[in-house]
Amino acid sequence: MIFKLKDDNIKLGQLLKASGLAESGAFAKEAVQQGQVMVNGEVCTMRGKKIVRGDHVEFNGETVEIE
Repeated sequence: MIFKLKDDNIKLGQLLKASGLAESGAFAKEAVQQGQVMVNGEVCTMRGKKIVRGDHVEFNGETVEIE
């Protein structure tokens, strides 16, 4: 899946919700804190991590490419 940024970056938790991978902000927060999300091939537990163009986010068998 491709996600097009409107600004320079988006926080990881917001991306999960905006892309439809998480049904709520609370679900996204829990998934990130439990280490279920990978950013550029590495587990990320920082919900506020800034995601920028070129990043790849993996969660629940889905990959999101940021443009």
